[in-house]
Amino acid sequence: MNPLTPAASDPVELLRSLIRFDTSNPPGRERACLEWVAELLATAGIPSSFLARDPERPNLIARIPGRGAAPPLLLYGHIDVAPTSGQQWAHDPFGGDLVDGVVWGRGALDMKGGIAILLGAILDLQAQGVQTAGDIVVALMSDEEAGSDLGASFLVEAHADLFEDVRFAISEVGGFTQLVAGREFYPIQVAEKTPCRLRGTIRGPGGHASTPARGGAPAKLAALLRALDRKRLPVHITPIVREMLGAMADALPLPQRTALRPLLVPRLTNGVVRLLGKDAADLDPLLRNTAVIVSINTGDATNVIPGVITVDVDGRLVPGQTASDLVLELAQLAPGIATWDIVREEPTTPSAPDLTLFPVLIDALRRAVPHATPFPLVIPGASDARFFARLGIQTYGFLPMRLPPGITMNLIHAPDERVPADAIEFGVRVLADALSRYA
Repeated sequence: MNPLTPAASDPVELLRSLIRFDTSNPPGRERACLEWVAELLATAGIPSSFLARDPERPNLIARIPGRGAAPPLLLYGHIDVAPTSGQQWAHDPFGGDLVDGVVWGRGALDMKGGIAILLGAILDLQAQGVQTAGDIVVALMSDEEAGSDLGASFLVEAHADLFEDVRFAISEVGGFTQLVAGREFYPIQVAEKTPCRLRGTIRGPGGHASTPARGGAPAKLAALLRALDRKRLPVHITPIVREMLGAMADALPLPQRTALRPLLVPRLTNGVVRLLGKDAADLDPLLRNTAVIVSINTGDATNVIPGVITVDVDGRLVPGQTASDLVLELAQLAPGIATWDIVREEPTTPSAPDLTLFPVLIDALRRAVPHATPFPLVIPGASDARFFARLGIQTYGFLPMRLPPGITMNLIHAPDERVPADAIEFGVRVLADALSRYA
């Protein structure tokens, strides 16, 4: 396959070409796409190199010299995309079709659209001869959709020296339009929840399935499932969530403001969440740790009452919380049912992110959309930001896209993922402006 080679000045054609590389993960196959990007950068006079744990799934690194007046700034993203198997699309998910001003395809939003913005801004500044205050370090990575073991995790563990003196980074997720009560909000991600994996072990009397045993491990499993479905874990209002919801409330009309502010009062939070119903669905996970059972193992025999049942739990921790904190909360939520072990734990993210660069990004956004309301965003999921945070690097999710009402971030990983061409052009202008003013 030989995708169209875009003019360096056309980020929309750049995006269409990126989409035409099928980098679905699994299996990934990112190398051909990254080689194409390396050639594109080379034509603009920007050398790059590959670093890899798996040679067929490398990571591209480039460094553009600045004036030495500020620390290096890291721009990073992932080139792999979520699979499309089992989905029905109106257009080929790897065709990069441009239909009525909209680019269709897997990765249009997550995150080949963001890569097109990032590269477009760099190439635009390079073409204009603009030298930023500090060096620009570019990292385009593999394997984010499957845990980043070959991508960000590998680079941070094996090549931390590449990011020496870097204090800030720009990547996903943020800078896109959210329409609320007819007003344009632009979340900028500055924090995220930390993933962990727990295993619960439930014990009870076993025996032959011909003789029912009441109150055993299956009954305890049912009680655990019921508790997780009907109860909520304790409320934790972190400083950044307080700032996020406060900024949103300040910009909303009085009815919405009145509904939002009580979420920040812990004794009222759960009642407000229940009252708001689906309108609070996106906010509720930011107010507490969460635990979701993702697998259950009851054994293989069909005629034996299991004496031991294990459950695997996907946990997500609010900034400042640990996996041990979640274990205690689960034990209190469903006492005496299971013993809990921590299977996988990552360093917790700080409860108060560094917002030093935030005003620069806000100013760039408001120069493009004067009535925009930016606010700091915490996401319930996880991104590569958590790996760079281990090096003391604060990531800002800021790859701006001005989106119409019918196209939202809900299309990420979904069929018919697409993005307006002018949203990509908008993002290049805003990001290039922010980079030129970085000091």
